[in-house]
Amino acid sequence: MIEYCLSSDPNRPCYVLRFKEITLMLDCGLSTQTVLNFLPLPLVPSARLNNLPGWMPRDVSDPQLEGELKECCGRVFVDSAPEFFPPQPKIIDFSEVDVILISNYLCMLALPFITEGTGFAGVVYATEPTLQIGRLFLEELVQHIEQTPKATLASHWKEHLHVLPSPLCDSQKPRSWRHIYNMRAVNSSLARIQMVGYNEKLDVYGAVGVMPVSSGYCLGSSNWVISSHYEKVTYVSGSSTLTTHPRPMDQTALKNANVLILTGLTQTPTANPDSMLGELCMTVATTLRCGGSVLIPCYPSGVVYDLFECLSSHLDNSGMATIPMFFISPVADTSLAYSNILAEWLSTAKQNKVYLPEEPFPHAFLVRNGRLKHFKHIYTEGFSTDYRQPCVVFCGHPSLRFGDAVHFVELWGSSALNTIVFTEPDFPYLEALAPFQPLAMKAVHCPIDTSLNFTQANKLIRDLRPGTLVLPESYTLPPVTAPHRIDLVVETDRPIISFKRDEVLTLPLKRRQGRVELSPELAEFLLPSEVRTGVSLSTLTGGLQVKDNKHILKVLEVGEPKAVSTVGKKRIRLVEDILNKKPSNYTWGSLDIDEFIQKITQEGITDAKVEQVASGYIIHLQNEDTLIQVEDSSTHIFCEGDEQLRLRLRNILLQCLNKF
Repeated sequence: MIEYCLSSDPNRPCYVLRFKEITLMLDCGLSTQTVLNFLPLPLVPSARLNNLPGWMPRDVSDPQLEGELKECCGRVFVDSAPEFFPPQPKIIDFSEVDVILISNYLCMLALPFITEGTGFAGVVYATEPTLQIGRLFLEELVQHIEQTPKATLASHWKEHLHVLPSPLCDSQKPRSWRHIYNMRAVNSSLARIQMVGYNEKLDVYGAVGVMPVSSGYCLGSSNWVISSHYEKVTYVSGSSTLTTHPRPMDQTALKNANVLILTGLTQTPTANPDSMLGELCMTVATTLRCGGSVLIPCYPSGVVYDLFECLSSHLDNSGMATIPMFFISPVADTSLAYSNILAEWLSTAKQNKVYLPEEPFPHAFLVRNGRLKHFKHIYTEGFSTDYRQPCVVFCGHPSLRFGDAVHFVELWGSSALNTIVFTEPDFPYLEALAPFQPLAMKAVHCPIDTSLNFTQANKLIRDLRPGTLVLPESYTLPPVTAPHRIDLVVETDRPIISFKRDEVLTLPLKRRQGRVELSPELAEFLLPSEVRTGVSLSTLTGGLQVKDNKHILKVLEVGEPKAVSTVGKKRIRLVEDILNKKPSNYTWGSLDIDEFIQKITQEGITDAKVEQVASGYIIHLQNEDTLIQVEDSSTHIFCEGDEQLRLRLRNILLQCLNKF
């Protein structure tokens, strides 16, 4: 089995497996960290951003570079539409991919880059929530960027990386960065997805079977089991053992795999999700008491559902039940409505509410009572009427490079009464805030990442007992932010293979056996002979049909031609010839040396000397100048070209073996 690593971000993975002539892609995550190198896209023209001074490297006089770079508080940004770093088709041709398996909606944002315009003709498998919520993520991303188009696009800065300041000079392959796709590409790529349910077994061209099982991370999130008749590979990505709103993680199907591919562990190993949630609630309450407002940059689904529930309850208990909460996203209404009709994908506690009947999430109640108000945009009709401060605003994008969050940072940033709270772990919050400096509003970092931490991952590996563990190299080293924490690594007694982006690995999984089906018609001709108690053998002659990676033995029809190759030539041999040359019986078992010596003595060969060696026995016939080498699975006769003696000894040897 060969694995190709196409992603540098373990939480936005994209890997390709080749096995049994099938090419499988595991996730198609999109690296969005690159957008932090670009200036924000404000909803309304920003005099502050427009008046930022331009930046040019020393000793470079390229007129095409002028205006592409701007400086803000010592940090240089690209003044252009943001670009992303999708998986590259350099070490693997996307047109060769047969199947794409999607783990969760956060790991499918590169799907249009992979399926559109590349010759891809395969199929994509994902659960229903992954498809529907993934659609919301893709639509929001496209609309955020398309609603604030840039008049010019910058590209010449990529030719001068060596003279640019950090972090631009450290950019990874910027020539491969791409602008965002359009909605036509989004819809076309999503049309390729076939929805599957948990524990539903799918056949991939007869070669392997794939099955999604709950990973417990988010609505519809899956781990995948990839198996043939004799091999098993499990792919664990974005999993959680915490009790939140998704269905709990299913570990049973993942046990005792030949190979376990592990990715998607927590991005904040030193932060406890429960502690961060408590800190967020206290920070919001403190800010509101002082008359300030709170901005929470977020995605349109996921942890934000839990934030609505916990924060509203905390504010009620703090005597601030009248403080409005706003959820602003191009897909806000769809996200809120859809989350309440996914009962089968929720935790047991959430499912039970459906049968009361109650909505599984309290945000439906909050919306009905006017406590939580949702709008597509800040300029949507009704927002200006309902908007009042102090308030709490949830909106995108967590990178602060596009979306309504850019407007609120510009609007509230000059007041120290206001607070921005970062809960999504995907972006370093100081880098997200860099183009808005100097900033008076308070910034609080409360990353809530429910993915497996290293302690949980190590326990999971012990429970699953895989033959070999395959994981990103970064999981074998302490985090860069805490190099002294040697406990924040994956430790196991299992063999480990680590990888980095663009590496090609040979995994320790080789095909040693295959399954052949016996047709009922051929089975009728079997005449089993019992060779020992409980073991019977039978010979058969049939035609092996190989179709769709399935092997079936069928009855050979008399007169059916069979092509064989001999010494560079091809000749046709009829089935009758094969049948006529079948031996009347077959031998089996080990050679009894004493019986063999007795029989050749009876045939007049009396000078045999037997020598036991490591591999078996050597029988020396001195007068005949012959050696007989007897091993467990073979016998060799060396008789210096005396064919008659060889045949004579062969016949005696066959008399000493069992037959059926």
